Amino acid sequence: MVPPLVVGAILCGGASRRMGRPKALVLIDGVPMALRVASALRDGGATQVVLVGGDPRWSADLDLPQVPDRWPGEGPLGGLATAVLNARSTAGDTADAQAAVVVLVAACDQPWLDGVSLRLLVSTLEAHPGVDAALALTGPGRRQPFPSAWRAETAPALRALFESGARRADDAFGLFPVVEVGLPEGVVADVDRLSDLDRAEPAQGSRPDHPETAP
Repeated sequence: MVPPLVVGAILCGGASRRMGRPKALVLIDGVPMALRVASALRDGGATQVVLVGGDPRWSADLDLPQVPDRWPGEGPLGGLATAVLNARSTAGDTADAQAAVVVLVAACDQPWLDGVSLRLLVSTLEAHPGVDAALALTGPGRRQPFPSAWRAETAPALRALFESGARRADDAFGLFPVVEVGLPEGVVADVDRLSDLDRAEPAQGSRPDHPETAP
């Protein structure tokens, strides 16, 4: 079996209202959260990593290419669909080419992701040829939309789902056959407020910097 081309996508389109500053640039151990996510995606097998949405200036700040969100401000499903559509467009037009691409999607506010967990999502998806996505499961019935791994060929159906009025990423769960991958809750935890960093610290063994953003 030929290993898939894995494209990493970091969703940055949220307004960060509860954080009060751009989440992507909040520092933990001196590293912006989005760059921590990018490092995990690469460790998970991604040969390309892009930012999806957010401020165009972040591309230079973080030294990562950026893909504009096709539906800015319209929720996480739009960001997910944008990420998969972008990967599909780079894969080529043939079904075989698209089937060979896996899109590994994470949110910019998941700073404790690790390569082992992300690689498990990709390998589990590849081990189930009839499945279109691999989702993180952190407990009985607790499916998490991110991180997740998607076949690039799902792009048209994701776009159609969004255009039908859906906005939640988990609205896509019932659209395709999916496989669940058990992952530790602490690994996939997201950060909505600066206080979330303090609560996560004992479990993660990572000390957040004094609240600030990268230059």
